[in-house]
Amino acid sequence: MPTISPLQRLIGCALQVATATVTGCATIAEPVEPSDTEEVFRVPELDTPELIPVVRYGRYSLVELTPTPAQRDLLLQIVDVSMPEDARASVGDGLRHVLKRSGYQLCETPHTVIELYSLPLPAAHLQLGPMTLRDALLTLAGPAWDLHVDDRARQVCFVRVGEDDVEKVPDSGSPSNDTAQSFPIMEGQP
Repeated sequence: MPTISPLQRLIGCALQVATATVTGCATIAEPVEPSDTEEVFRVPELDTPELIPVVRYGRYSLVELTPTPAQRDLLLQIVDVSMPEDARASVGDGLRHVLKRSGYQLCETPHTVIELYSLPLPAAHLQLGPMTLRDALLTLAGPAWDLHVDDRARQVCFVRVGEDDVEKVPDSGSPSNDTAQSFPIMEGQP
């Protein structure tokens, strides 16, 4: 009888284990056809994938050559604002400060100047962010005001909730003043 060395025995066992692992317990399943009551869902195939151009930036980085969402929609830019600690700051001052480097200017209609911009700025609004510019403007104005944006003139206007029309500014092309105009408040008027 031939003698089997321990090395041959080890190789033989390893081959048996490998064969059992590869073959396993294979069962053949019958193909299932959808019945009349079952719905078949198909994944829509993309015609052509959208290719985004990239450029090598540095040694190990590839950068997509597309603008960020905040660059496309300026109201999505992230702001982190600390208001100047002025004892007599108003909501209008806060709105102008938030909009300072945003690319937008504040629309100054008579009813907003009287009703919204002249309100005192709450202490809770001295520090805003990080949040989107849209959320910061809505926070400063409060829930009684809707935000309307004129992207063509890059103006931000506020309208009382429930009002549909935005008062047109006489000259939307000219930049707004940094100081609010004062209007006399008559008693008996809302």
